[in-house]
Amino acid sequence: MMSISSRREFLKQSLLGAAAWRTLAAQKALDRAAAPKKVIVAGAGMAGLVAAYELTQAGHDVTILEARTRPGGRVFTLREPFSDGLFAETGAARIPDNHDLTLRYAKLFGLTLDPFYPGSLASIQYILGTRVRVGPGEKPEWPLDLTAEEKKLGPPGLWQKYVVPVMPEVGDPKAAGWPPALLKKYDQATFQQFLRGQGASAGAVALMTLGLGMDDASGLFFLRDYALGRGAKGLVKIRGGNDQLPKAFAARLAEKTRYGSPVVRIEHDARGVRVVVQQAGSPQTMSAQYLICTIPFLVLRRVEISPALPPEKRRAVEELHYTAIARVYLQSRQRYWLQDGLNGFALTDHPMEIWAPMFDQPGARGILLSYIRGPLADRVTAMPEADRGRFGVEEIGKVFPGIRENVEGSASWCWNLEEWSRGAAAEFHVGQMARMLPNIARPEGRVHFAGDHTSAQPGWMQGALESGLRAAREIHQAA
Repeated sequence: MMSISSRREFLKQSLLGAAAWRTLAAQKALDRAAAPKKVIVAGAGMAGLVAAYELTQAGHDVTILEARTRPGGRVFTLREPFSDGLFAETGAARIPDNHDLTLRYAKLFGLTLDPFYPGSLASIQYILGTRVRVGPGEKPEWPLDLTAEEKKLGPPGLWQKYVVPVMPEVGDPKAAGWPPALLKKYDQATFQQFLRGQGASAGAVALMTLGLGMDDASGLFFLRDYALGRGAKGLVKIRGGNDQLPKAFAARLAEKTRYGSPVVRIEHDARGVRVVVQQAGSPQTMSAQYLICTIPFLVLRRVEISPALPPEKRRAVEELHYTAIARVYLQSRQRYWLQDGLNGFALTDHPMEIWAPMFDQPGARGILLSYIRGPLADRVTAMPEADRGRFGVEEIGKVFPGIRENVEGSASWCWNLEEWSRGAAAEFHVGQMARMLPNIARPEGRVHFAGDHTSAQPGWMQGALESGLRAAREIHQAA
């Protein structure tokens, strides 16, 4: 998911401040195990990789089972069919500089961080068919029906007026037992309804949710994300592609990983676990003392589990919603938008975001991508590949005229069609957080659950890493 707090920082310079490095000492997460345990980790996404890495470092016997033939899960950098070394992310793209775990492991593996967003030039916000140019320090006229006070406040001021006052009430979303009962009222409304309840005009709501496309999500879902993102000063990315991080983990776990091994059945009892996987079309059974299951719930629905999970956990597995996300990439012969003093980034009411992910790439060529969520992503996913390219040219062309004359080719990625994800980040609909959160991450016997969907920060590498470390500690400390 794209953080509301990231949207707030969209127009700010994305530079990694020195304060972000204060907690980056790559310390061991676990002490050396006195009694090593045999552990199976289902899934080689970020959660599974960090759990396996730290358990291995602590002396445990770990085997990773991954359905794909690559590591990383939804951290996957697309390099084909682009030329001249161009690439773009299909999934996790941005790293807020207060995501200490993500930064810690990047530093541990010697990866270099670059700004995600250019620190100069103007962006575009496309509203009601109008291109609004937003340069550093500028206060544009918005083509929306705002109150006189809202016009003076601008987007940052709107957040201060309508969202910041409830932050003390929201508290720490990572605290045990969160959310308290008093927050249920925010779970029973959408974020748009919450904003209207705070007194925001229809125009202010439109401006604050520009590009979002997630109209059914719980208001508490967004308030949690905002609360956790408030300390960020900017956004960064990993040089060479964010998949460099899972690849670094995977290189150290190569002998412990079995690719092409989807889990089809889980059996568990008081003595241990047995996992049935399909390898080369044949079932194979593996046994261990514990299992860390990082399989997205959309995929876990197809896995046999015996004995069955408790009713409240089964309900979470069956009902947790995952946001549809599609991305359409256009390779441009030249970064023509620079000639107009534009950085290639935009928010639109289509709704979508537009990025120029290779703004710092040498050479003339570049990429413009449309980042689409929700019902519009469902529509794009249903299109043939060629129609997705035409859609990208049409929609991006409204915001950055000239792409039709410069486009050399297109590509797309739709997470709903990816067999081992079947969706993007977990998204809680109205009323689901208070009901589901106590059950999602709870271990069931010797089966422990991880993955960004079990964390306080779904859609972020940070959330996946936090969940993997939590599950690893649960097993490491088990009697």
